[in-house]
Amino acid sequence: MNRRMILNTVGKMVLAEGLFLLLPASVALIYNEPSGLIGLLIAMAVALGLGGLMMTASKPKTDVIYAKEGFFIVSASWILLSLIGALPFVLSGEIPNYIDALFETVSGFTTTGASILTNVESMSHGLLFWRSFTHWIGGMGVLVFAMAILPNVSERSIHIMRAEMPGPVIGKLVPRIKDTAKILYLIYIVLTFVQIVFLLAGGMPLFDSVLHAFGTAGTGGFGVKADSITSYSPYLQWVITVFMLIFGINFNLYYLILIRRAKTAFKSRELWAYGIIVAAAILGVAVSIRSQYPTLEETVRLSAFQVSSIITTTGYATADFNLWPSFAKGILILLMFVGGCAGSTAGGFKVSRVVILFKQIRREVQHMLHPRSVKSLRFEGHSLEEQTIRGVLSYLSIYLVCFGAIFLVLSAESGFDFETTFTASFTCFNNVGPGLGGVGPASNFAAFSPLSKLVLSGGMLLGRLEIFPLIIFFSPSAWRK
Repeated sequence: MNRRMILNTVGKMVLAEGLFLLLPASVALIYNEPSGLIGLLIAMAVALGLGGLMMTASKPKTDVIYAKEGFFIVSASWILLSLIGALPFVLSGEIPNYIDALFETVSGFTTTGASILTNVESMSHGLLFWRSFTHWIGGMGVLVFAMAILPNVSERSIHIMRAEMPGPVIGKLVPRIKDTAKILYLIYIVLTFVQIVFLLAGGMPLFDSVLHAFGTAGTGGFGVKADSITSYSPYLQWVITVFMLIFGINFNLYYLILIRRAKTAFKSRELWAYGIIVAAAILGVAVSIRSQYPTLEETVRLSAFQVSSIITTTGYATADFNLWPSFAKGILILLMFVGGCAGSTAGGFKVSRVVILFKQIRREVQHMLHPRSVKSLRFEGHSLEEQTIRGVLSYLSIYLVCFGAIFLVLSAESGFDFETTFTASFTCFNNVGPGLGGVGPASNFAAFSPLSKLVLSGGMLLGRLEIFPLIIFFSPSAWRK
């Protein structure tokens, strides 16, 4: 194992975080917020100092990165970025408890959107910006960003992308991995900018527009108001609804459209499954809640917003769906599991895995009826390798085991009712944000104990990195030469 390469690359990531902190520090300076500015500058100094030390103390003899190194780099980077990213909240005094600050930061980087804040409006502009900016950084992946801008990126860095990007299969859009990373981030930046323009056109202030675009692009859900998006106009709610769905689509399809292969993009089975699930869910929820709202437009708008927010694991809200009928809440819980498309910024199990899972179930049923038949599974126009199918089934198994472990720990420790404990575990593990009961859209995670917050933070990281990188990172056998 190339430990020097791991340490050197993680050092670059920490150094990058120090540079990222310049933006919120500039915001704090513009709004004349000395306490927030000092906290951000100290954290920036820690990141730059530690990152520089790690780089200079571990110059690698070779730049070879294999799969194991990729898992280690991704896991160590996300843990360190979260630990350092929590410092501005503590040093400024705005979240004085470090575990609370860590929970908020992990929730930001993993684009979960679960919060311990009871009065978000009281936070300074600089730290509100950093809080939402973590969504934007974590949405596409900080290491993918680094691959786009750093020189001397090896083609073996595909192992880093595979460890950080969600989905059963990750490939290159173009021959060079560095160019693939650049294309992904260029699409990400352009879509974020376009959303900011649409929000400004609807009368949303510039600061609010930028932060809500960060939250939508990263499918995170941090906002600037305690009521999330409820107090904004119907136009703004529709804009955010549309862009949540846009960022829940595989970014590879946008690239196909850019190179004039739109017909191929729109043939995507995953895209069609995603659209059908969203449309059916909106219809089901709208029928269920129709009697609770005076007009059809409001019913459809609230249904579309909540469905889009949950399936893309964004977590914004325009209604307290805790008060909705059981059928509507049941649909939302199922959407929490499904999540968005592979290769998007959304969390969850992923639509592609759900499609492959149902195809495998159908194949098994056919095999039971016709034992001699041999049929390969096809997805997106190609035959799936048995290794990919086994990977989906293995992921489902470890997914259920990890969720069960998180849920049992919270059940034994938190003291909350079943609905609150179950959905808190589920929503953090799937990077959704709000749940039901005591963690509904009108509530938060402040009442959980420090241990529960640490467990949920671990669950958020497991969900964002799709479990295996962290399991390998904490496996003693993986550290042996």
